[in-house]
Amino acid sequence: MQNNAKNPLLEELKSVRAYFFYSALFSASLNMLMLSPILYMLLVYDRVISSGSMETLVMLTLLLFLLLTSSGGFEWARSKLLIAANVRTEKNLRNKVSKAAFQNALLNGNEARANLAMSDLVNLRQFVVGNGIISVMDAPWAVIYIGVMFMFHPFFGYAAIIAAIIMVLLAILNQKLTAEGLAKANSLSRSAQTSFGSNLRNSEVIHGMGMSENIQSRDNILFDSAADEQARASIAASKLQAISKSFRMLAQSFLLGLGAYLALNQEISPGMMIAGSLLLGRALAPIDMMVASWKLFVDAKGQYTRLSEILQFPTQSAGRLKLPRPEGNLSVEQLVVIPPGSNSACLKGISFELTAGEALGIIGPSAAGKTSLARSILGVWPARAGLVRLDGADINQWDRDDLGPHLGYLPQDIELFPGTIADNISRFSRRDSEKIIEASKTAGIHDMILQLSAGYDTLIGSSGGALSAGQKQRVGLARAIYDNPKLIILDEPNSNLDDQGERDLLSALRKLKESGSTIIVVTHRTSILSLVDKLLMMKGGLVTNFGTRDAVLKDISPDSSKVTKLPSKA
Repeated sequence: MQNNAKNPLLEELKSVRAYFFYSALFSASLNMLMLSPILYMLLVYDRVISSGSMETLVMLTLLLFLLLTSSGGFEWARSKLLIAANVRTEKNLRNKVSKAAFQNALLNGNEARANLAMSDLVNLRQFVVGNGIISVMDAPWAVIYIGVMFMFHPFFGYAAIIAAIIMVLLAILNQKLTAEGLAKANSLSRSAQTSFGSNLRNSEVIHGMGMSENIQSRDNILFDSAADEQARASIAASKLQAISKSFRMLAQSFLLGLGAYLALNQEISPGMMIAGSLLLGRALAPIDMMVASWKLFVDAKGQYTRLSEILQFPTQSAGRLKLPRPEGNLSVEQLVVIPPGSNSACLKGISFELTAGEALGIIGPSAAGKTSLARSILGVWPARAGLVRLDGADINQWDRDDLGPHLGYLPQDIELFPGTIADNISRFSRRDSEKIIEASKTAGIHDMILQLSAGYDTLIGSSGGALSAGQKQRVGLARAIYDNPKLIILDEPNSNLDDQGERDLLSALRKLKESGSTIIVVTHRTSILSLVDKLLMMKGGLVTNFGTRDAVLKDISPDSSKVTKLPSKA
């Protein structure tokens, strides 16, 4: 992880501090105007009723109307500022969070944590416009209200200070008793949601093998644990919230009694007796709101921490020098790779070179490191040591958005994306009908696509919709070869293909090779090896043989590989 002195999330929040500053000013205006009903009541009791002046009552009422109408406008302005601040923050951070989440998933293999990043951003944005942040803005005004109470009578002020201290202690106690439980409940809930989402993606397997009851039982344990922790924390919080509210009401009532005592002794007026109780309510209201919103504060703290951590992952810097279009010369130099989430290397000093237009076949037993090598060449898995160079430049020096169109990749597990077939083939770039059709014809699926009800505009999902496994693989191949990339890596590209599909695959790769593309094929099947120039054999993360195709095959003993017979090279 990159250690940056600056926290991107904090820096972004600082950039909108003007919004919060003006929101705080509007909060100050609102709180000042909240004194107007109290002063109105005080004047009515002490001036209007005693003097019997109808004109004074009318003027005071009109003034109150104007002030409270203004307070509505101030509250609307504050809300609008807070909304503008959180919308701007989300828009500015969305791409950064998305890129950092993808990078985190690649480097650590922690897809669940990365998947929560965008949810954390949205939830933190919602917190900014909620009662929690408003109570923070209102809390300093408790001091002003208590100061006014001192002006009425010192006993009022001292009583208010004692009540405020007790309310703050209740808030601290709430945090102590609930923070750990809420954090644990949130963690368990995220684990349960992640498990449930994973099960949905594998619903076909679960249903086909009658695993639903077992899977649901496992999920129920996770959800029950989360619910139990949430219930325990919520019960503790609700107790303190009830105590806090009850105490606030009792404090106001006791203050009213104190005011009555002082009024009977002619130390304050009857109006001050009522006004003091109302002022105490206003002073304690923000603290009471903070206690009630404590779960939101705990959640927001966790969201802020997780976002801050994930935003520390290095992402591509803007303004990187644009390198020229690659020709396809590839060099792998003493490559050592440790997979995300593992402590042992899957590749141990791999080295080889390919010139532009050459085709390489990678063979070897299962768990030899073939797929890991494919991922590392593409830069999906970072090198712990060694380099992968494309046209002499470290693969990581390229801007991925610039390099992407020149790379083609077909993984073992084909993942299509929600959208049309045309969108998937074109990699969701601007549609170029000629290039889309050219790629589909090269992959041998043009006629198949035309037979679909909506043709190239047929909507598919991540599972491929109505497409068979072989059709998905061929759509994935069309996506990999779209716009004739210069480096194409195919991992078991014929695993789901029938005989015709294999012939189409060989024809496509032959055409790409003739156009100058460098091709790397990971395979267990011999038919595709007829077009490769070189072979690289792996075992245990090491290269056991590398050279021209015929030379390597000649060296392979019958029991060291499944490759025993090779079709003649076309």
